[in-house]
Amino acid sequence: MNIAFDAIPLISDRMTGIGWCEAGQTTAMARLYPENKYTYNFFSRKDDNIKLERLAPFTAAGIGTNMAHFSGYIYRAASTFVPVPYSAFFGKNDDVTHFFNYIVPPKVHGRTVVTVHDMVYKAFPETVRARTKYMLDSGLKQSMKRADMIVTDSEFSKSEILKYFPQHEKKLRVVPCGVDLDKFRPCETPERIPEVKKSLEIEGDYFLYLGTIEPRKNLERLIEAYHIFTQRSGSDVPKLVLAGGKGWLYDSIFQKVNDLKLSDRVIFTKYVPSEDMNHLMCGAAAFVFPSIYEGFGMPPLEAMACGVPVIASDAASLPEVTGDCAVICDAYSPESIADGLEKLYTDTALRSELSVRGRQRAASFTWERSAEMLYNIYKELF
Repeated sequence: MNIAFDAIPLISDRMTGIGWCEAGQTTAMARLYPENKYTYNFFSRKDDNIKLERLAPFTAAGIGTNMAHFSGYIYRAASTFVPVPYSAFFGKNDDVTHFFNYIVPPKVHGRTVVTVHDMVYKAFPETVRARTKYMLDSGLKQSMKRADMIVTDSEFSKSEILKYFPQHEKKLRVVPCGVDLDKFRPCETPERIPEVKKSLEIEGDYFLYLGTIEPRKNLERLIEAYHIFTQRSGSDVPKLVLAGGKGWLYDSIFQKVNDLKLSDRVIFTKYVPSEDMNHLMCGAAAFVFPSIYEGFGMPPLEAMACGVPVIASDAASLPEVTGDCAVICDAYSPESIADGLEKLYTDTALRSELSVRGRQRAASFTWERSAEMLYNIYKELF
């Protein structure tokens, strides 16, 4: 087969979980099934070399590129209202084209697959930025109709999609994400942990949250929970590190720290480079992920792969991902989250047990398994 992948999630200056999902699945597929021809499609009006450089780690798996010299932003905006053929830019050689970020444009040659990661814009519209919500409100219904197959990351997300789009049940498939076990594993160079901590201005022991700083991640309740924990346990406890890029509506998250007088205990880091993530993870006393809505939730799985004990919320797909290998708390109760922090802080045996079990569970979520499931979906189309 000739298989094309829409590369938009891969050429951003700061890749999100959607980009890492695409990278994991596409590169694993190219390694597993080299008999096919694979191509990354992308628009580029300028900075061609920068985009090609960002794709280079993934094209190394044997995936070519197909660049259309046009503004992707203008194309996406125009095609919402006028059915400008995608094939006019990327040709008619591909048997399958997979779009990893919700939207299938009009008139794509061959069969089309789209990944719809979650329904957060329906379930919690107040946590989604207006531009994203408009794009999904205006385009997702038509996109799912155009797609020959719809892929989502978890059984939870499947149930959410069917709640709002029950008509697409027959073409909806679940393909869990994976974890890069070469990148996320117990640290082999622990001497680098202090260097990474210093670069991020972290001192002493710490609980870690790693992800976007935005309302959906439930960080205000986490900060309240951490305040309760420090009141119970005293000042000589691990700090709380909130690491990741700023999303939107984050001012109230920073304000919560000031209101509770925790500015000397809660550390907001700059964006963490990919090469530092493993050391930052492995240096943590525990990983905390109290999100209220996730289509999959890769960060807890990555922490588990590193052998770091995890506290996760009971919301959405997170129990499906972590199983019985994490401390589960009530997403809407700061007291429950505080209990989880206290439990992992005081119970050495539990930390050790979760470290072992977490690694075992994470090992079953490989990108190879994910790519194999996805490839079988492509084969269903013929």
